[in-house]
Amino acid sequence: MREDRTTAVESGSRARTRRAILDAAAALLATEPTASLGDVAAAAGVGRTTVHRYFPDRSSLLAAVSTDVLDKVATATERARLDDGPAAKALERLCQEYFELGDSLTLMFDSPMLMDAADWEEDTPADLAFLHAVRRGHAEGGIDAGMDAEWVRSVLWALLYSAWEQTRHYDTPKHTALTQCLHTLRKAIAP
Repeated sequence: MREDRTTAVESGSRARTRRAILDAAAALLATEPTASLGDVAAAAGVGRTTVHRYFPDRSSLLAAVSTDVLDKVATATERARLDDGPAAKALERLCQEYFELGDSLTLMFDSPMLMDAADWEEDTPADLAFLHAVRRGHAEGGIDAGMDAEWVRSVLWALLYSAWEQTRHYDTPKHTALTQCLHTLRKAIAP
């Protein structure tokens, strides 16, 4: 029994260390794309050898960050409950969820080669859920039917990127940037 507890603690500790490295890598690389593994280690509060234990080289770290971002997007999409209530409100919830992924998603936008991985299909399940919500909004009359679902998706990403840039480069408080983003989204998709 004691061995099982020790193994669980070790695997919990490994998971926390891996999470710290991935989060630090996304945050650091979003602002400093050329940061070294040593820089990532320092940002994660671990030694460089620890980073190498989890990710032998930069390409394996970047591949793991890419997969992690996809997982975060999938989780955020689930939390937004896109099938609940009016579709326009569902898109607002999704926008709020995605806003919290600023560092990770900014990194993906600014480093498109990270999206070349096989996991980044043309349309991920999160993309398909989004497009379905927009089409549902067209049918409900809550989203302008003259706006193609793909266009609405592009508009949402552009608004999010603008909000993240406001917080990064203009010291706009996160709450203010998100409020402006949601306000603009409402106006953009209104029938």
